[in-house]
Amino acid sequence: MKNLKSHFKFNKQERSGIFFLLLLIIGFQCLYFYFRNHSLAVGNKSLVINETEGERVDSLLARAKQKDTLKTYPFNPNFISDYKGYTLGMSPEEIDRLHAFRAAGKFLSSAREFQEITKVSDSLLHAIQDNFKFPKWQRENQKRSTPSYAERKIAVPRKDLNRATAMQLRVVSGIGEKLSARIIKFRDRLGGFMDSSQLYDVYGLEKEVAEKAIELFEVKNPPAIQKININNATASELSKLIYIPYQLAENIVAYRNKNDAFHSFEELSKVDGFPTPKLHRIALYLSL
Repeated sequence: MKNLKSHFKFNKQERSGIFFLLLLIIGFQCLYFYFRNHSLAVGNKSLVINETEGERVDSLLARAKQKDTLKTYPFNPNFISDYKGYTLGMSPEEIDRLHAFRAAGKFLSSAREFQEITKVSDSLLHAIQDNFKFPKWQRENQKRSTPSYAERKIAVPRKDLNRATAMQLRVVSGIGEKLSARIIKFRDRLGGFMDSSQLYDVYGLEKEVAEKAIELFEVKNPPAIQKININNATASELSKLIYIPYQLAENIVAYRNKNDAFHSFEELSKVDGFPTPKLHRIALYLSL
């Protein structure tokens, strides 16, 4: 026991050496665990990044595969949407150039113009141009301007406005059931249109719509009427004309009595309350 106990007796210098050795061992252990954990963290991070990149690559491959399986049908390149442009292989900048061109009210009329505006590559143009389908009026429009209604409409003989049915009038864009019935009622009150410009006098019929109707309809057979002599007619006789209410008829008679007679239809514009813009149409029913 004494011999064994002697092995554990150390002087002060030896104890300091042992203590220092223990510190070194503990320090090396700490360094080992620190670098080990750091390496694992870096490895995990790389693994996450690699997984993210892998998912992105898989997504791109899936989209490419889907694009290859999509069947492309003929389309008008003037109306390519963002999604359509993407499926065709166009870049966002190329799609934006097309949209900016269309926002100015212009139309493409050829594959060459499409490339000039969008700046797509020759290879992409070659791949998609066979599916371009331009309307006839766009192919003929080399000035890149929006064609007017008259340029786009089909050239057909105009129908007789005095024989047109309500259903035929509804062919005009902007004329529905109510307006077509109103036009026919106005025509009946007149006894028939004397001139197609009388469409402008139909209540609720906008000028643009009336112009479209005049392009499709005309007065081919004006009705035979007995014109009213404004120098002899009474206020009651004048008020029978749809354009002249009774108060206006009295004003016309008063002006005539004051000035002896009317020498021209233009003098009617001097009568209080007379609708001067309609003078040339009202004059169709009058005589001097």
